[in-house]
Amino acid sequence: MSQSVSTGPAIAWQTSPEPVPYKEAVAAMQTRVAAIRAGTAPELVWMLEHPPLYTAGTSARAEDLADPGRFDTFDAGRGGQWTYHGPGQVVAYVMLDLTRPHGTVPPRDTHAYVTALEAWLIGTLAALGVQGERRAGRVGVWVADAGVDNKIAALGVRITRWVTWHGISLNVCPDLEHFSGIVPCGIREHGVTSLRALGINAPVSAVQQALRAQFALVFGTKSYEPRGCRQRVP
Repeated sequence: MSQSVSTGPAIAWQTSPEPVPYKEAVAAMQTRVAAIRAGTAPELVWMLEHPPLYTAGTSARAEDLADPGRFDTFDAGRGGQWTYHGPGQVVAYVMLDLTRPHGTVPPRDTHAYVTALEAWLIGTLAALGVQGERRAGRVGVWVADAGVDNKIAALGVRITRWVTWHGISLNVCPDLEHFSGIVPCGIREHGVTSLRALGINAPVSAVQQALRAQFALVFGTKSYEPRGCRQRVP
């Protein structure tokens, strides 16, 4: 039986063409989240890449940062543990008002929201020819490659007065060796992978387009690009 999909106001969609420093991105998200709560700005999905860095979620352990001097590190304030961000990885920051429904996500249902983010990633990977899967007890999206589970996409969310921020990251063609400076998401027994490592040579722009198309299917909403959409979020 198919689920009914709720629609609502269009969501703004922006893409930054150059890597955005992490502190700038967090400050921009904070400003936008406050504006969404105040009703003075529309909801937003912001796609970007970051310079190489490690971010710590609220459950991060100090011992899981194996090489603290390698890249800048930041306390992200989101859920989760240590994550790497860098060129070749698509990050999508999702700022939605969860007091209203989004597709099959009922109002104020954080579990359904996280499940929808995973479905968004899995659908995007399927459109690119990769079978992404969930794993019980492990956050994110995984790929079984030659019998080995590797993580291809990560989730880390924060919700402030029912407005979401932070979001997802999908490995397109990053330098996977950069992940060796941390224990990604606190999981030692599994590795990480990327579309390129799986033989999918899609450019970042194509993956961004696939994410946008799949977002509409999962969250049941239209999107639009405001004027100046290729610039950084103010």
